[in-house]
Amino acid sequence: MTSFVSHTTVDCHNAYELSEWWKGLLGYVDVEGDPNEPGHEECMVLDPDSGHSILFIEVPDAELPAKRIHFDLRPREGSRDAEVERVRGLGAVEVADQRGQWGPGTGWVVFADPEGNQFCVLRSQAEVDAGPPPPAG
Repeated sequence: MTSFVSHTTVDCHNAYELSEWWKGLLGYVDVEGDPNEPGHEECMVLDPDSGHSILFIEVPDAELPAKRIHFDLRPREGSRDAEVERVRGLGAVEVADQRGQWGPGTGWVVFADPEGNQFCVLRSQAEVDAGPPPPAG
């Protein structure tokens, strides 16, 4: 099992304004059916030719961290949780577990590589397509 870079994430103070600036610079576009608007805390832009995407996400820190850009990885097959275990086995250090923060089946896990560069492991595309699990009960 391996992962691929789902998108590159940029921590920022104003996701909409920064995404608009980068769209103009790179010729990227909004994701079809998900337009970016003022006030959105997360804005994704997409290269219409290659499909590469950049996610601009607002962080509450007054001072932005020095490491503001990171990869979000998505398992090519299997589940997020299986990939989390594989990544852990390769020696990555877990920084934060955000699984379930927004309901069952949501979230990601933040890791650091051997030099401290952070990256996130997301749910697989199959898990995303399946939607959240039904409520327990």
